[in-house]
Amino acid sequence: MEHIYFFDGDQKKISWTIENSQTRSEESRIHAEYFYDIVTPEQSKYIALHVGIFWSIGRFIVKNGDIVKVMLDQRSMFDRLVKNKPTDDDFIEKRMQFIDQIIKQRDLDVRYQLVDPSENKASKLLLS
Repeated sequence: MEHIYFFDGDQKKISWTIENSQTRSEESRIHAEYFYDIVTPEQSKYIALHVGIFWSIGRFIVKNGDIVKVMLDQRSMFDRLVKNKPTDDDFIEKRMQFIDQIIKQRDLDVRYQLVDPSENKASKLLLS
């Protein structure tokens, strides 16, 4: 099955939206205490990417071998994920290890697409 995955994060919360031809699920979470008000917005987005995909697998929305179209609204994330450009941020690199591990373990076909921030369906969830 093919899914479209939007995600966002700030220094206090993370959020994600995953939709396919049958369902749409939205979630937001307050950061764990050790991340709350400490992570940068970009670091928070990597947490949202990791947690949201993991959550989607746990809720049986995403299954082994599924296609996940990940919508990125930040050029630096696109460069890191598509062009495999490493960052100087150890926190982000550690999240990437977890994200890559999930993708490999579940044999996911992940496709990244750059979108305008105004198109990010998960952003509005940070405001509630």
